[in-house]
Amino acid sequence: MTTILAIDDNEAILELIKINLELMGFRCLISPEPVRGFAILKQENPDLLILDVMMPEIDGYSLAAKIRQNKNTKDIPIIMLTALGELDDKLKGFNSGVDDYLTKPFEIEELKARVTALLNRSQKGLDSLRVKEIYTVGDITVIPESYTVRILDKETKLTPIEFEIFNVLLQNHSNMVSSKTLLKEVWGYGDDDDPDTIRVHIRHLRTKIDKISTHKNKYIETIYGGGYRLVPNGINLK
Repeated sequence: MTTILAIDDNEAILELIKINLELMGFRCLISPEPVRGFAILKQENPDLLILDVMMPEIDGYSLAAKIRQNKNTKDIPIIMLTALGELDDKLKGFNSGVDDYLTKPFEIEELKARVTALLNRSQKGLDSLRVKEIYTVGDITVIPESYTVRILDKETKLTPIEFEIFNVLLQNHSNMVSSKTLLKEVWGYGDDDDPDTIRVHIRHLRTKIDKISTHKNKYIETIYGGGYRLVPNGINLK
């Protein structure tokens, strides 16, 4: 049975999450204490974690980073719950290793949809690990087994979600890919979802790719009002 762990110091929210996820057929564990919750996480190895930001003892950002640094828990998908909805707050969460972000107050149906989409994406990621083929397009080589991207003679390792975004762009290289398409392909979201998730991940992904650009070319181009385009040979902006 799929197990989900929720860590939030608001026990009313925990009970709401537990009841609704169990009605969906999931086994749901809860903890109002982050330190105890981390102990449960290590013991139970759940399929997904729902994590609040503002908590006593240790905040959600720090706990997410700690989870990502532990070899036994680093691959557990994380949905972060927070009252902080600014782009920089989301960037901080994603930089801590969070997979998705839901701003309080939220509708329980939206949380259920996010849980389903992230579990599906996680399974898709596991399936992609079975694809061992290394392939090259222009200056870019991708190594699916290790989530690695190489540009000419330099390489960087991406997070699973960053790799999936990059892979969608590469499969459609030289063509624009809309934010809506990326949300659908990577997260399974509908067309009306907030594109901030894509903006934050593209920003972080572009930073990593730019650092290994030997000739300081830009490989991910923003098409304003439309989406993003990956250019396999880069664009020299000098």
